Amino acid sequence: MTKIIFVTGGVVSSVGKGVCVASIGRILKSRGVSVSLMKLDPYLNVDPGTMSPYQHGEVFVTDDGSETDLDLGHYERFVDVNLTGLSNITAGRIYSEVIARERRGEFLGGTIQAVPHVTDAIKKRILRLAEESAAEVIVVEVGGTVGDIEGLPFLEAIRQMRNEVGRDNAFYIHVTFLPYISAAGELKTKPTQHSVRELRGIGILPDAIICRADHDVDDEIKNKISVHCDVPKSAVFDLPTVSSIYEVPLILQEEGLGDLAADALRLDGGSRRGMADWREMVKAIHSPKQALPIAIVGKYVDLRDSYISVKEALQHAGWRHGVDIDVQWVDSERVEEEGPDYLLDSVSGIVVPGGFGPRGVEGMVETARYARERDVPYLGLCLGLQVMAIEIGRNAMGLAAADSTEMNPDTPHPVIDLMNSQRDVTDMGGTMRLGVYRCETAPDSWARKAYGEAAAMERHRHRWEVNNRYREDMESVGLWPTGLSPDGKLVEIMEYDRCNFMVGTQFHPEFLSRPNRPHPLFREFIGVAANVVREGGQPPLPEIGLRK
Repeated sequence: MTKIIFVTGGVVSSVGKGVCVASIGRILKSRGVSVSLMKLDPYLNVDPGTMSPYQHGEVFVTDDGSETDLDLGHYERFVDVNLTGLSNITAGRIYSEVIARERRGEFLGGTIQAVPHVTDAIKKRILRLAEESAAEVIVVEVGGTVGDIEGLPFLEAIRQMRNEVGRDNAFYIHVTFLPYISAAGELKTKPTQHSVRELRGIGILPDAIICRADHDVDDEIKNKISVHCDVPKSAVFDLPTVSSIYEVPLILQEEGLGDLAADALRLDGGSRRGMADWREMVKAIHSPKQALPIAIVGKYVDLRDSYISVKEALQHAGWRHGVDIDVQWVDSERVEEEGPDYLLDSVSGIVVPGGFGPRGVEGMVETARYARERDVPYLGLCLGLQVMAIEIGRNAMGLAAADSTEMNPDTPHPVIDLMNSQRDVTDMGGTMRLGVYRCETAPDSWARKAYGEAAAMERHRHRWEVNNRYREDMESVGLWPTGLSPDGKLVEIMEYDRCNFMVGTQFHPEFLSRPNRPHPLFREFIGVAANVVREGGQPPLPEIGLRK
């Protein structure tokens, strides 16, 4: 029987449940326990695929093409697992499934209710992940906070799960926030007490409480929480605000959470096995390093969670090269209004990430021009590749009206055009080229150098692509397709051979980066940018065999 750890949140949102869940998974994996993870989201959207990045942040894409919550990115990076769509379910998806079953007559005319029909559907999905992953432990995060109306069916479902899997196979952790009242000079536990009381009113008695706070939680506060929340003091854990989220597994391990959960669930394995490498990694993260300013030029920079995987992938590559990435967040609309010179003059490299719609795209095109003309290392991701092709089309190929049909359906030179498979698609959400696809790399290219092999598997999320009608003209000015689909029909990677590093990908490499194993393309990008700083100028151009 798979054992399940349920993690709920209280007092406020954005308390860090996702990082806690990822950290718990990391701790368990370090003990030799196989782990899978799951996020239950109470909102009524079927998935986050159609939600604005300003509402939800990044949409994280899994290998099977599911559009999921950004917390799955934390799960994958910390635990180093590749998850599937089974690891993220929403209230919208659950209700859709239940209603579809009712319409098919599967309930034989019975009255459909939240209990048992909705809660049974939620439990079925949890047990399905347990069965298909064959993991010893599933760590399940319930989104939102205790007391949210929309979250009640999920809380009822996880309450019932203890009877489904047995008391020795279920463990409940509540993550809460302790506010600091400066006038009183102390942390307050009352919101936590109320949150736990609400949780107990639903029928869930937490086995452990993680106390998030901006100040240290002393023994007196732990005692108070223990008494009022009916949790042993040894099960009250202090989790202060830290400078790097990758410290969290070590903190929770030192606090004893791993031992508590292992004892309660009767898990085998050593208490510290595997954490030594993680400890060395965190030590390297905090070691003094030279700062390397890298600009992320995007249209959603006001909510930085929109590009959280990009930021993390840059950090991973920076640690590999012994530099601290100083991310400069640049709004592409500001580039349109003010020009790139002032906004980008001080950076050592530029990343243009993905996005949809015309807003801010001209600023991205100007950013690509600036990088090409100034020979600033450039990495374009999805839309970042497309604006690179548009810019070169306009300014190197002499096609002044070159554009994408996404931005200008009437452009006479659609260097970026809608994929044939997308032309008759009218629905939104889950209808793009999604998930993992094979990319074959050209010899003597940055792509081949980065991957070290002839092919790679990468995750996609897009509808538009490089128009093959313009490929020969692009090659004639130095823009080469150095990564292609196996049939050669889809451009996956493009490189401009007259700059030290100007690489664009149609896929999203950021989704596969890990803190102790940075993505190869991010690793090479930061390597070039760091060498520019160290040498005080540009390194020699690499020997790219495709150069004419």
